[in-house]
Amino acid sequence: MTELSTPAPRAQPAPEITLAPFDAAHIAGALRLSQAAGWPHLAQDWALTLSVSQGVVALKGSEVVGTALCSAFGDVACLNMIIVDADLRGQGLGRRLMEAVIDLAGPRELRLTATAEGLPLYEKLGFVAIGEIYQHQGIARDAEPELPVTVTSGLEAAEGLSRLAEQDLAASGMARGTLIAAIAAGGEVLRCAGGFALLRVFGRGRVLGPVVARDSAQARALIAAGARRAAGCFLRLDLTDPALAPEVEALGLVHVGGGTAMVSRAQNAANAETAPAREFTTYALASQALG
Repeated sequence: MTELSTPAPRAQPAPEITLAPFDAAHIAGALRLSQAAGWPHLAQDWALTLSVSQGVVALKGSEVVGTALCSAFGDVACLNMIIVDADLRGQGLGRRLMEAVIDLAGPRELRLTATAEGLPLYEKLGFVAIGEIYQHQGIARDAEPELPVTVTSGLEAAEGLSRLAEQDLAASGMARGTLIAAIAAGGEVLRCAGGFALLRVFGRGRVLGPVVARDSAQARALIAAGARRAAGCFLRLDLTDPALAPEVEALGLVHVGGGTAMVSRAQNAANAETAPAREFTTYALASQALG
Protein backbone atom coordinates (compact mmCIF):
# COMPACT_ATOMS: atom_id res chain seq x y z
CA MET A 1 0.00 0.00 0.00
CA THR A 2 1.30 3.42 -0.90
CA GLU A 3 1.64 5.76 2.04
CA LEU A 4 0.02 9.15 1.65
CA SER A 5 2.42 12.04 2.14
CA THR A 6 1.50 14.79 4.54
CA PRO A 7 0.74 17.94 2.56
CA ALA A 8 3.19 20.77 3.14
CA PRO A 9 1.71 23.68 5.10
CA ARG A 10 0.72 26.59 2.94
CA ALA A 11 2.92 29.62 3.24
CA GLN A 12 1.16 32.51 4.89
CA PRO A 13 1.00 35.65 2.76
CA ALA A 14 3.33 38.44 3.90
CA PRO A 15 1.48 41.18 5.78
CA GLU A 16 0.63 44.17 3.63
CA ILE A 17 2.60 47.34 4.36
CA THR A 18 0.27 50.13 5.38
CA LEU A 19 0.83 53.76 6.35
CA ALA A 20 -0.60 55.16 9.58
CA PRO A 21 -0.28 58.44 11.50
CA PHE A 22 2.87 58.53 13.64
CA ASP A 23 2.10 58.79 17.36
CA ALA A 24 4.00 58.30 20.59
CA ALA A 25 3.22 54.57 20.64
CA HIS A 26 5.43 54.16 17.55
CA ILE A 27 8.57 55.68 19.08
CA ALA A 28 9.97 52.33 20.26
CA GLY A 29 9.71 50.90 16.75
CA ALA A 30 11.12 54.07 15.22
CA LEU A 31 14.05 53.93 17.66
CA ARG A 32 14.83 50.39 16.48
CA LEU A 33 15.02 51.65 12.89
CA SER A 34 17.24 54.64 13.71
CA GLN A 35 19.60 52.47 15.76
CA ALA A 36 19.86 49.98 12.90
CA ALA A 37 20.69 52.88 10.57
CA GLY A 38 23.49 53.99 12.91
CA TRP A 39 21.78 57.20 14.03
CA PRO A 40 22.50 58.33 17.62
CA HIS A 41 18.95 59.37 18.56
CA LEU A 42 17.51 58.30 21.89
CA ALA A 43 13.80 57.88 22.61
CA GLN A 44 13.66 61.41 24.04
CA ASP A 45 15.21 62.79 20.84
CA TRP A 46 12.43 61.18 18.82
CA ALA A 47 9.88 62.53 21.30
CA LEU A 48 11.19 66.10 20.96
CA THR A 49 10.98 66.00 17.17
CA LEU A 50 7.53 64.40 17.27
CA SER A 51 6.31 67.11 19.67
CA VAL A 52 6.61 69.70 16.87
CA SER A 53 5.70 67.39 13.99
CA GLN A 54 3.13 65.28 12.24
CA GLY A 55 4.17 62.14 10.45
CA VAL A 56 3.53 58.66 9.17
CA VAL A 57 4.81 55.20 9.93
CA ALA A 58 4.93 52.22 7.60
CA LEU A 59 3.58 49.13 9.34
CA LYS A 60 4.14 45.50 8.35
CA GLY A 61 1.54 43.94 10.56
CA SER A 62 2.27 45.70 13.84
CA GLU A 63 6.00 46.22 13.14
CA VAL A 64 7.29 49.69 12.30
CA VAL A 65 9.30 49.36 9.07
CA GLY A 66 9.42 52.99 7.96
CA THR A 67 9.08 56.51 9.33
CA ALA A 68 8.77 60.08 8.06
CA LEU A 69 7.96 63.32 9.88
CA CYS A 70 6.88 66.78 8.76
CA SER A 71 7.77 69.64 11.11
CA ALA A 72 5.78 72.74 10.14
CA PHE A 73 7.25 76.07 11.24
CA GLY A 74 5.09 78.84 9.83
CA ASP A 75 5.61 79.04 6.05
CA VAL A 76 8.35 76.36 6.09
CA ALA A 77 8.16 72.61 6.66
CA CYS A 78 11.17 70.43 7.46
CA LEU A 79 10.80 66.82 6.25
CA ASN A 80 12.82 64.53 8.45
CA MET A 81 13.44 61.19 10.19
CA ILE A 82 12.85 59.41 6.88
CA ILE A 83 13.96 55.82 7.45
CA VAL A 84 13.09 52.53 5.72
CA ASP A 85 13.92 49.11 7.14
CA ALA A 86 17.05 47.81 5.38
CA ASP A 87 15.24 44.67 4.18
CA LEU A 88 12.59 46.74 2.38
CA ARG A 89 14.70 49.36 0.62
CA GLY A 90 14.48 49.67 -3.14
CA GLN A 91 10.79 48.71 -3.21
CA GLY A 92 9.25 52.18 -3.35
CA LEU A 93 8.45 52.52 0.34
CA GLY A 94 10.67 55.58 0.76
CA ARG A 95 8.77 57.36 -2.01
CA ARG A 96 5.43 56.46 -0.40
CA LEU A 97 6.58 57.92 2.92
CA MET A 98 7.93 61.07 1.27
CA GLU A 99 4.74 61.66 -0.71
CA ALA A 100 2.72 61.27 2.48
CA VAL A 101 4.67 63.92 4.42
CA ILE A 102 4.78 66.25 1.41
CA ASP A 103 0.98 66.10 1.52
CA LEU A 104 1.07 66.93 5.24
CA ALA A 105 3.24 69.98 4.50
CA GLY A 106 0.64 71.49 2.19
CA PRO A 107 1.73 74.69 0.39
CA ARG A 108 4.70 75.40 2.66
CA GLU A 109 8.30 75.68 1.50
CA LEU A 110 9.88 72.22 1.83
CA ARG A 111 13.33 71.69 3.33
CA LEU A 112 15.32 68.62 4.33
CA THR A 113 18.83 67.43 5.09
CA ALA A 114 19.71 64.47 2.90
CA THR A 115 21.96 61.54 3.65
CA ALA A 116 23.96 60.12 0.75
CA GLU A 117 21.55 57.18 0.61
CA GLY A 118 18.46 59.37 0.40
CA LEU A 119 19.83 61.93 -2.06
CA PRO A 120 18.80 60.16 -5.31
CA LEU A 121 15.16 59.82 -4.16
CA TYR A 122 14.91 63.46 -3.10
CA GLU A 123 16.32 64.61 -6.43
CA LYS A 124 13.69 62.52 -8.24
CA LEU A 125 11.03 64.21 -6.12
CA GLY A 126 12.20 67.65 -7.24
CA PHE A 127 14.55 68.72 -4.46
CA VAL A 128 17.81 70.54 -5.19
CA ALA A 129 20.93 70.98 -3.07
CA ILE A 130 21.50 74.45 -1.62
CA GLY A 131 24.43 73.73 0.69
CA GLU A 132 26.23 71.27 2.94
CA ILE A 133 25.95 70.53 6.65
CA TYR A 134 29.24 69.73 8.42
CA GLN A 135 28.86 67.46 11.43
CA HIS A 136 31.55 67.90 14.08
CA GLN A 137 31.76 65.98 17.32
CA GLY A 138 34.11 64.82 20.05
CA ILE A 139 35.12 65.43 23.65
CA ALA A 140 34.81 69.17 24.12
CA ARG A 141 37.76 71.21 25.34
CA ASP A 142 37.49 74.23 27.63
CA ALA A 143 37.98 77.58 25.92
CA GLU A 144 37.66 81.26 26.76
CA PRO A 145 35.07 83.04 24.55
CA GLU A 146 36.47 86.15 22.91
CA LEU A 147 33.21 88.03 23.57
CA PRO A 148 30.96 88.08 26.67
CA VAL A 149 28.44 85.22 26.81
CA THR A 150 25.84 84.66 29.53
CA VAL A 151 24.42 81.24 30.34
CA THR A 152 21.05 80.50 31.95
CA SER A 153 18.94 77.41 32.44
CA GLY A 154 15.75 77.07 30.44
CA LEU A 155 13.53 78.07 33.37
CA GLU A 156 15.61 81.16 34.09
CA ALA A 157 15.53 82.12 30.41
CA ALA A 158 11.75 81.93 29.99
CA GLU A 159 11.17 85.68 29.86
CA GLY A 160 13.55 86.17 26.93
CA LEU A 161 12.48 83.25 24.77
CA SER A 162 10.30 85.37 22.49
CA ARG A 163 13.37 87.43 21.56
CA LEU A 164 15.31 84.26 20.77
CA ALA A 165 12.45 83.07 18.57
CA GLU A 166 12.52 86.41 16.72
CA GLN A 167 16.26 86.10 16.08
CA ASP A 168 15.82 82.50 14.96
CA LEU A 169 13.02 83.51 12.57
CA ALA A 170 15.19 86.30 11.15
CA ALA A 171 17.99 83.79 10.51
CA SER A 172 16.06 80.77 9.27
CA GLY A 173 12.69 82.02 8.07
CA MET A 174 11.10 79.44 10.36
CA ALA A 175 8.62 80.28 13.14
CA ARG A 176 10.03 77.92 15.76
CA GLY A 177 9.00 79.53 19.05
CA THR A 178 7.52 76.26 20.34
CA LEU A 179 10.67 74.33 19.47
CA ILE A 180 12.98 76.96 21.00
CA ALA A 181 10.95 76.87 24.22
CA ALA A 182 10.96 73.06 24.33
CA ILE A 183 14.73 72.85 23.85
CA ALA A 184 15.41 75.63 26.37
CA ALA A 185 13.16 74.04 28.99
CA GLY A 186 15.46 71.03 29.27
CA GLY A 187 18.78 72.67 28.44
CA GLU A 188 20.81 75.85 28.67
CA VAL A 189 20.54 79.15 26.85
CA LEU A 190 23.74 80.94 25.83
CA ARG A 191 23.43 84.63 24.89
CA CYS A 192 25.78 87.27 23.56
CA ALA A 193 25.16 90.80 22.31
CA GLY A 194 24.48 89.56 18.79
CA GLY A 195 22.86 86.15 19.07
CA PHE A 196 22.20 82.98 21.05
CA ALA A 197 22.79 79.23 21.16
CA LEU A 198 21.03 76.33 22.87
CA LEU A 199 22.81 73.43 24.58
CA ARG A 200 20.93 70.22 25.35
CA VAL A 201 21.27 66.49 25.90
CA PHE A 202 21.20 64.56 22.61
CA GLY A 203 22.35 61.15 21.42
CA ARG A 204 25.78 60.22 22.79
CA GLY A 205 26.14 63.36 24.89
CA ARG A 206 25.09 66.91 24.12
CA VAL A 207 24.43 69.04 21.06
CA LEU A 208 24.94 72.79 20.63
CA GLY A 209 22.35 74.30 18.32
CA PRO A 210 20.90 76.28 16.91
CA VAL A 211 23.72 78.82 16.93
CA VAL A 212 22.23 82.09 15.64
CA ALA A 213 24.33 85.24 15.38
CA ARG A 214 24.75 88.53 13.55
CA ASP A 215 28.29 87.62 12.46
CA SER A 216 30.92 84.90 12.71
CA ALA A 217 32.71 86.55 15.65
CA GLN A 218 29.52 86.27 17.73
CA ALA A 219 29.06 82.68 16.54
CA ARG A 220 32.61 81.73 17.54
CA ALA A 221 32.05 83.18 21.01
CA LEU A 222 28.83 81.20 21.46
CA ILE A 223 30.49 77.98 20.26
CA ALA A 224 33.45 78.48 22.60
CA ALA A 225 31.05 79.08 25.49
CA GLY A 226 29.15 75.92 24.59
CA ALA A 227 32.37 73.91 24.55
CA ARG A 228 33.27 75.34 27.96
CA ARG A 229 29.89 74.22 29.37
CA ALA A 230 30.39 70.71 27.91
CA ALA A 231 34.15 70.44 28.58
CA GLY A 232 35.21 66.84 29.12
CA CYS A 233 31.93 65.51 27.66
CA PHE A 234 30.81 64.43 24.19
CA LEU A 235 29.50 67.37 22.16
CA ARG A 236 28.03 67.55 18.66
CA LEU A 237 27.73 70.56 16.36
CA ASP A 238 26.13 70.65 12.88
CA LEU A 239 27.79 73.61 11.16
CA THR A 240 26.44 75.40 8.11
CA ASP A 241 29.63 77.46 7.62
CA PRO A 242 32.86 75.49 7.00
CA ALA A 243 34.90 78.64 7.67
CA LEU A 244 34.36 77.97 11.39
CA ALA A 245 35.86 74.47 11.17
CA PRO A 246 39.39 75.36 12.38
CA GLU A 247 38.07 76.95 15.58
CA VAL A 248 35.61 74.10 16.12
CA GLU A 249 38.28 71.43 15.65
CA ALA A 250 40.53 73.28 18.11
CA LEU A 251 37.73 72.71 20.63
CA GLY A 252 38.03 68.94 20.15
CA LEU A 253 35.14 68.56 17.69
CA VAL A 254 36.37 66.79 14.56
CA HIS A 255 34.57 66.65 11.22
CA VAL A 256 32.85 63.24 10.91
CA GLY A 257 30.48 63.74 7.98
CA GLY A 258 27.26 65.64 7.49
CA GLY A 259 24.46 65.96 4.97
CA THR A 260 23.16 67.94 2.03
CA ALA A 261 20.73 70.80 2.66
CA MET A 262 17.93 70.64 0.08
CA VAL A 263 14.81 72.58 -0.89
CA SER A 264 12.14 71.86 -3.47
CA ARG A 265 13.22 73.03 -6.93
CA ALA A 266 10.35 75.45 -7.58
CA GLN A 267 10.77 77.10 -4.19
CA ASN A 268 14.51 77.39 -4.69
CA ALA A 269 13.94 79.35 -7.89
CA ALA A 270 11.41 81.63 -6.20
CA ASN A 271 13.65 82.18 -3.17
CA ALA A 272 16.60 83.14 -5.39
CA GLU A 273 14.53 86.02 -6.75
CA THR A 274 13.02 87.27 -3.48
CA ALA A 275 15.48 86.33 -0.71
CA PRO A 276 15.97 89.37 1.58
CA ALA A 277 19.21 90.27 3.35
CA ARG A 278 19.15 88.67 6.81
CA GLU A 279 20.17 90.40 10.03
CA PHE A 280 20.99 87.02 11.64
CA THR A 281 22.54 83.81 10.32
CA THR A 282 22.17 80.21 11.47
CA TYR A 283 25.76 79.00 11.96
CA ALA A 284 24.79 75.60 13.41
CA LEU A 285 21.53 73.67 13.26
CA ALA A 286 19.21 72.69 16.08
CA SER A 287 19.50 69.26 14.45
CA GLN A 288 19.77 67.91 10.93
CA ALA A 289 16.09 66.96 11.24
CA LEU A 290 14.78 70.33 12.39
CA GLY A 291 17.11 72.76 10.63
